[in-house]
Amino acid sequence: MVFRYPVEPGVDYIKRVVGLPGDEVAYLNKKLSINGQPVETRPLPDFYDEDSLRYAQQASEKLGAVEHRILTDKDRPGFVIPMPQFQNFRDNCRYNAEGVVCTVPPGHYFMMGDNRDNSQDSRYWGFVPNENIVGKAFFVWMNFGNLRRIGSFH
Repeated sequence: MVFRYPVEPGVDYIKRVVGLPGDEVAYLNKKLSINGQPVETRPLPDFYDEDSLRYAQQASEKLGAVEHRILTDKDRPGFVIPMPQFQNFRDNCRYNAEGVVCTVPPGHYFMMGDNRDNSQDSRYWGFVPNENIVGKAFFVWMNFGNLRRIGSFH
C-alpha cells in the first residue's frame, strides 16, 4: 500500500497492510499472527545481501490469497521500541521482550515491511490513518537502491 509516512506526511511510503481496523496484530518471537491465527509461512533458501555481506532467513508468507517473500535476521531482535514522538498509539499496543501485540483502531491500518527485522513500520511509528492512504502499489517502476542487481552500465 502507498501511504503518506506518518512521521513526515510529505513522503510516500510503501509497506504491506497486515492489520485492518479492529484486527489484533501480533509479532512475537519473529512470528506474525492476525486475530490469534498464525500467518502461514514456508521457508525458502537464505537470502544473501551483498551490501552488508550477511545472510537473512527468507520465507514465503501468505496473507489471505496473496503470497509474498519476507526476510528475518536471526542476529537482530524481534522486539522494537516505538519512536518517542508517537506515544499516542501505545494505548492500543503491548510491548515486551518477545515483540508487540496491537489492536488496530477504527479508521487506521497496521503496516509492516517485508524485511521484518530491519524495517521501520507500524511497530515503531504507529497506525496509518485512512486519510494517509494514497493507493495500491502494483509494480516498482524504478529502483535505484542497488544498481548492481541489474548489471553495470558501459
